[in-house]
Amino acid sequence: MTSAELLKLTDNELIERIQNGNESRYFSILYARYHPKVFDKCYSLIKNRQIAEELSRDILTKVYEKLPGFKHLSSFSSWVYSITYNYCIDYLREKKKLHYPEWNKENEMPEIIDEEETLSEISYEKLLMILERIHPEEKAIILMKYQDNLSLRQIGTALRISEDAVKMRLKRARTRLIVLYSQHFLKD
Repeated sequence: MTSAELLKLTDNELIERIQNGNESRYFSILYARYHPKVFDKCYSLIKNRQIAEELSRDILTKVYEKLPGFKHLSSFSSWVYSITYNYCIDYLREKKKLHYPEWNKENEMPEIIDEEETLSEISYEKLLMILERIHPEEKAIILMKYQDNLSLRQIGTALRISEDAVKMRLKRARTRLIVLYSQHFLKD
C-alpha cells in the first residue's frame, strides 16, 4: 500500500490492520491523526505545553499498545479520549496531589435548583474562563459530557468511578460553574 492509500484508511480499517499486523507504519498514521486532538485535551487540563506534549506521546503509545484489546463498544475516538482524560487526571492526582473527594470537601458549594437554565445563559468565553477555576477532574467530566458527548458509563470507565459518582460529580461541577459565574460576572 502506498503512503497516500494508508492515509485514506478509516479508523476501523487502521485498527484492524494494527490488530492483525502490528506494523510500526500504522502507528505513525494513528499518531498523525490523533496527536493534535490528544495534545489539545492534555493542554486544556495540564496548562503546560511541554508536559502536554510528553503526555500526548505517552497516551498515543499506550493507545497503540492497548489496541489489541479495543472491543468497539464505543467509537475509537471516544476510547482514545477516555484514555487521554484518565491519563491526565492520574498525572494531576500524582503530581499535584489533587485528590477530588478531599478537594471537594474543602471547596463545598451551595445547592442550585435550576442549574440548566442558568448554564444556558453563560457565554462560551465566560464558560472557558470559569472552567479554568474548577478542579481538573470536574473540568474533565464537563468536557467529556458536553464537548465529547461521552455517556455516563464511558466517563465512569475513563475515570474509574461508578456512574452514580459521575452523576454526582457532574452535578457538583455544574453547580460550581454557576456559583463561580455568579461570583465573577453577576456582581452588583
